[in-house]
Amino acid sequence: MWIINLVGVVFIGLIVWWFWLYKPNEVKANKDLIIIVENGVYSPSYITVPPNQAVSLVFNRKDPAPCAEQLLIPEFNISESLVLNQHTRVHLPAMPTGEYEFHCQMKMYKGMLRVSE
Repeated sequence: MWIINLVGVVFIGLIVWWFWLYKPNEVKANKDLIIIVENGVYSPSYITVPPNQAVSLVFNRKDPAPCAEQLLIPEFNISESLVLNQHTRVHLPAMPTGEYEFHCQMKMYKGMLRVSE
């Protein structure tokens, strides 16, 4: 009985870590950064860009799922189709400091743009 309880507590701990405590690695955007869309995630998914400068991000969609086809950045009315197995350059306007979510049309694939120095 205690084994079942221990497994349950460990499982609850993993759920808490995954949904509330986990922070993906933060990557600074540069001209060589390519964001891979594969297996239900953007990799990297947490990207830092400089404030008040227009930037471009390059996405490479390797996932054939229909959800991976569309990239949305709602705060800037950006909607881009990502072509399978090709690089797609997405141009972003100069953004004020803050955090801006990007995702697929169903919000299954999610990422965050952090605009800061």
